[in-house]
Order: sequence, then C-alpha cells, then structure tokens
Amino acid sequence: MLIVAADVVRVEGRLRAGELACPSCGAVLAPWEHGRPREVRGDLWARFFVRPRRSRCSSCQVRHVLLPEAIWQRRADAAEVIETGLEIAALGMRHCWVAAHLGLAEGTVRGWIRRFTSRAEDVRRYFTVALVALADDPVMPDSSGTPLADAVSAVVAAHRAATMKWSHMNTVSRWEFAGRAITGCILSCSLPAS
Repeated sequence: MLIVAADVVRVEGRLRAGELACPSCGAVLAPWEHGRPREVRGDLWARFFVRPRRSRCSSCQVRHVLLPEAIWQRRADAAEVIETGLEIAALGMRHCWVAAHLGLAEGTVRGWIRRFTSRAEDVRRYFTVALVALADDPVMPDSSGTPLADAVSAVVAAHRAATMKWSHMNTVSRWEFAGRAITGCILSCSLPAS
C-alpha cells in the first residue's frame, strides 16, 4: 500500500509517467487495474465512493494499492471523521459522547480510541521526531496527562511545523498529513522507523 494525494488525475498522471516508486524496492510503479469500490463515510454524514488504483512494481512485481490520503486502510470512515473523534477524545470525552457527536456507532468510535491509545506512545514519539526535523526552533507540546492527548498534541505540532515550512501543507488536514507521513498506519499496521 502507498498513500498518495487525493487528486486522482494527478496521481494517475504520475503513475503513467513512471514518477511513483515502489515502497518495497524503489523501482518504478506501473498501472495495474483498480481495487474494489468501497463506500467511505465523510464529514457531516456525507458518503462517497473510492475505487483505489492498483499498481505493480516493474522490478519486484509486488502489487500496491494507491490509497488517497483522505482515507485510511481498513477504515470505513474518512480521515477527517476519525481525526475529529480522536481530537474530541483527547479533550477527555468518553467514547459514547464522541460517537453521539459524530452520529456513529459507539463500538466504531470505541475501537478507534482503543487502537489509537494502544499505539499512542509510538505515534507521539514519531511525530515529536518529525517536529524536531521540520521546525527551526521547535516548541514541544506540554504533557497533557494521557497518552492519547499527548499523541494528538504531537501530531498537531508536527503538522503546524510542516505548514510553516511548506505553505501547500495548509490544504492538507492534520490527520491526512499524519496518515501520509506514516503510510496510513495511524490505526493499523506497524509504524515506519522515524
């Protein structure tokens, strides 16, 4: 799997021009069919369909799904919906209140919060390192007392540093940035080395 920009036309053009590299070996990726269509729940009860592009490495022959940064692997909700839920939970709200606010099932939101909390220290560490690398004079977020809130603060601070360094990052939400930075592994798979 490879996290790409949400602009399907631009990604397709880059894929056909041989500008995308295989995450496994670094060789050129070539177009290779499409994934199955899937419905994704967006913000404010909007739903949209995504049919991810698939690619195949010209060298190692491994197939990769090109997943837009607006969605995360193995999740039926858009990154911005999950982002909102995690940020509300970081304020100390219980999962049932977060679920009611988002209009989603309690079990869904509880699952996000549990999964994120179980890897919060790794996420916090990864984005603290990213903050130091991105900012000329990094301001470390204060400890907030919970691993979930500390991890959310680190993601927010790293995104802020990225927007200061590259103005085009203002068009990308904090959690789309986070998902792309760690290859969509906010709630699933193992984090890449920082």
